[in-house]
Amino acid sequence: MALVEVRPTRIDTAIANEIAMHTNSGIERTAQTLTWGADEHVLLALAGAGWLYAHLVQPRQRRIANHVLTVSLATALLPHVLKSMFDQTRPDRLTVRGHQKGVPVSGQPRDAFPSGHAVHMGALASAAGLLPPTSRRVVRSVAVALSLTRIALLAHWTSDVVAGFALGAVVERLVRPLTLAKSRSRQESRSRQDKSQARS
Repeated sequence: MALVEVRPTRIDTAIANEIAMHTNSGIERTAQTLTWGADEHVLLALAGAGWLYAHLVQPRQRRIANHVLTVSLATALLPHVLKSMFDQTRPDRLTVRGHQKGVPVSGQPRDAFPSGHAVHMGALASAAGLLPPTSRRVVRSVAVALSLTRIALLAHWTSDVVAGFALGAVVERLVRPLTLAKSRSRQESRSRQDKSQARS
């Protein structure tokens, strides 16, 4: 049983009602397809593949690959822990009009807070700070767009998505000095070893 019950705000309810009134099956199908881009299984698979590729083919990218994989694992685990502590009914369980217009049923009924998809996307948007400006803007735009699909599907209240996105960004920033600094120290150590071997 969850420790804390979370209630939607008036703004949450107003936004969900507007979506239920104005959506249609085409919008819902599109959002349902797009939302897979923020699914933890997809992201973990991509992070794992990227890590493997970096370690086998691109040694210079190992530092980033280690960081991305660590953040992906952390943001995959954290929402499950929080959902066991917080209890909130998803908006798609409270709308009849929305279902008539194509809103699907998603996840466990009382696992609305926080949005796990948004946690992943918040971490991705934060990690994009390591990229060049153009790539950074593209990644962050995609992260925001995929997070919004959770609201469009009425899988989460708006506050669930905002909180999840912010939480993901915080997690990435907390992990960054640990993973990247550790990798830097290893590289410096290897560089010193190479120099000493060259002298001898």
